[in-house]
Amino acid sequence: MITVLGRRARILAATTATAGLVLVAGCSSDDGGGSGKKTAAGGVELVEAGQLTTCTHLPYPPFQSEIDGKVQGFDVSLVDLVAENLGVKQEILDTPFENFKTGAFLNSGQCDLAAAGMTITEERKKNVDFSDPYFDATQAVLADKKSGITSFADLKGKKVGAQAQTTGEEYAKSQGLDPVSFESSDAVLNGLRTGQVEAVVIDYPVVQGWLKDKATSDAFEVAEQVNTGEQYGITVKKGNTALLEAVDKALADAKADGTYKKLYEQWIGPYTPAAESGAPASPSAS
Repeated sequence: MITVLGRRARILAATTATAGLVLVAGCSSDDGGGSGKKTAAGGVELVEAGQLTTCTHLPYPPFQSEIDGKVQGFDVSLVDLVAENLGVKQEILDTPFENFKTGAFLNSGQCDLAAAGMTITEERKKNVDFSDPYFDATQAVLADKKSGITSFADLKGKKVGAQAQTTGEEYAKSQGLDPVSFESSDAVLNGLRTGQVEAVVIDYPVVQGWLKDKATSDAFEVAEQVNTGEQYGITVKKGNTALLEAVDKALADAKADGTYKKLYEQWIGPYTPAAESGAPASPSAS
């Protein structure tokens, strides 16, 4: 059984979606052969021998969240492919989202890479190196059905929520809104449910996951999707070329052999050819 410890300082077990393998937290710092070497296949240097340590921010379904006591999701499954190619196991460290903008946990040697449904931006590129894009994301306006909100334009003068430090929050601010900031996606949804806000602006795939719950879909609806041209990427410490190449190779191989399509359909929804460059599922996707 996996014990979930407090946020900010916990290593969480990750589940390999493709193989169902539970990666148990707190494994030895040796590389499996007992040598203690921190170099994986391809000469990739790791912060801990025998494991690929991933920084993320929970919860953010369908990309990463705890399901049945295990961290699972689209991002988790993709990084599992990188770890498999390196001959190691993935371990996940839950950290505050603001660290992803600065690369703090990468620079301090606590993580090898970061995967958190993170949009590639020029500002973030100053602090970290991004992989090739693996997902295109639109923003969504989710509103109370009784609010009268039917588009982004209707948000003016309304109480709007967004997740702190995200591009959804930044976009809302850029359009003249003053959104209420919530620490996590769960807190955003709770704010909507409890009437703290009348609508929220957040990545559409997250909203898709929320609407699978009947109580949520009965009360709330997508007022509009806004194409902001966002693409997600996995990050590594600046200059970590070997690991970046390993990530890009795993993504490219997954698209070539059909694994990406399989994982996309498992976690995101119906797959279209455009999705290989990261395009999201259609609005009707579940």
